[in-house]
Formats: sequence, C-alpha cells, structure tokens
Amino acid sequence: MTSMTAAKITNTRITRVFEKVKSEGRAAMMPFVTAGWPRLDDTEDLLKALIEGGADLIEVGIPFSDPIADGPTVQRASQKALENGVTPNHAFESVRALREQGVDTPLVFMGYYNPVYAFGLEAYVARCAEVGVDGLIVPDLPPEESDPLLEACVKHNVHLIYLLAPTSTPERVEAVLQRANGFIYLVAATGITGARTAFQAGLADYVARVRRHADLPLAIGFGISTRAHVLEAEKLAGGVIIGSALLDRLERASPDDLLEEARDFVRSLRGG
Repeated sequence: MTSMTAAKITNTRITRVFEKVKSEGRAAMMPFVTAGWPRLDDTEDLLKALIEGGADLIEVGIPFSDPIADGPTVQRASQKALENGVTPNHAFESVRALREQGVDTPLVFMGYYNPVYAFGLEAYVARCAEVGVDGLIVPDLPPEESDPLLEACVKHNVHLIYLLAPTSTPERVEAVLQRANGFIYLVAATGITGARTAFQAGLADYVARVRRHADLPLAIGFGISTRAHVLEAEKLAGGVIIGSALLDRLERASPDDLLEEARDFVRSLRGG
C-alpha cells in the first residue's frame, strides 16, 4: 500500500473517550505504565489502580531492549520488566483478563517496531483486536514506512497512533495527517521522555500549527509531571500523557503502597 490515506476508525473506546471528555470540558488523563513492572504480576492490578484514580486511557509500555525514544526512568522500567521475564504475550493476557472483568477503559500498547515485526504485523494486530487492545503507538516507525502496519490496523479496527514533534516538517505533519486515527500524540519537547520542570518554548504555536490541519484530538506528552502542567496542557489539547513522572513515583513506592500511590498520583493530576 503506497502513501495510503487511512479509512477512519470510528465509534471505538478511544473515540468515545475523547467525545466524553470534550463534553465535560477537560482533557483525557492518559498515564503510561510498563507491562511486567515493577513485578511481573503487578500489571493488571496497577492498570486497575490507575483507572480508579481517574485514568481515561492508559498507555501500556511493551518493554524492548533498545528503547531509543525513552529517558532513564522508562529505560529502567523496561530493563526491570525484561529481567522479570515479560513478553508481549504477558501484556496481551493482562489485557484479556481485564476485559473479561468488564474493564472498558481504552488501552494502547506503546512499543517499538522490532517486537511487532518479529511477531508478524498481521498476527500482532489480530491479537490486539482479539484481547481488547485499542491502539498501537510505535515511536520508531516513521509514518512514510508505516503503511503495512496501518493496513493491518485498519482491517482489525485498531488505531495506529502517530507522533509529531516540535521539529516535524510540514511534509511530516502531512504524512501523519493522511494516516492518523484516534488521536495524534504531540511530543511536547525535543529529546527523550522524562519529567521536566517546564514546557518547551513555543508549545502553543506548535499545537496550533498542527490543529489548523487536524480533525482528530491532540494529546500532549513528554515531560508532564505536575497538576500545573496538566492545566497548561488542557488549554491546548484534548489529552494529557503522563509517563516518567508516574514511574518515578512508583519506583520509590514500597510494594504494599504501589497501588495506592498509583491511584493518588493520577487523582492529584486530575485535581481530585
């Protein structure tokens, strides 16, 4: 498939969540947590705790040995999860278990292309659809090279979520807009993931530049760590992604306090 324009995937858990939060006049709260971390069996309980804290959508990190987009916090979590023995199958089965328990919150796998390619594009996406994964974020897959995976995603009604950065050229923005579904992930800062004290200058202009051409919700990530950041991001976008700051908090928590810390942190960012 060459330079495809994706058929829009509608009326999914993801599209319904963005419609809901828009009607409530707020942004979707979108925490990130690594599958199989801090312990292999924590995944399901941790995802449920984040939902109890107010998560509207959760990114589930699929650990990979060379996470080039991620900073030290996510790298450490990925390495620990790999040492714990996590595999994509573990993540799939965790999602299946949650869906069987009636959990309806959108769950998006955030992971690198190599494991997806090794699994087989069609097989991976089909498995996502079977167990209830709503979307994929593949940070090292350029949009211009993504059409085979996008074709599988459209076939199985799974959103392929694309990233844009402040440095994205007009051509790259156009390549993403042709293919995007669900929402567009706007990287708030150049560089790797990690909690930051302030947003990069020019964020509002960058968001406006994308919004002029995008008919999808925009979600801001990379560096959001405080309630003040959330309030600032909510003025600009329909979703707010929190990764390293949450993992930093959970990394310091004792096993007995892990779930309470997860609930409390999301609740505090939501302003609850």
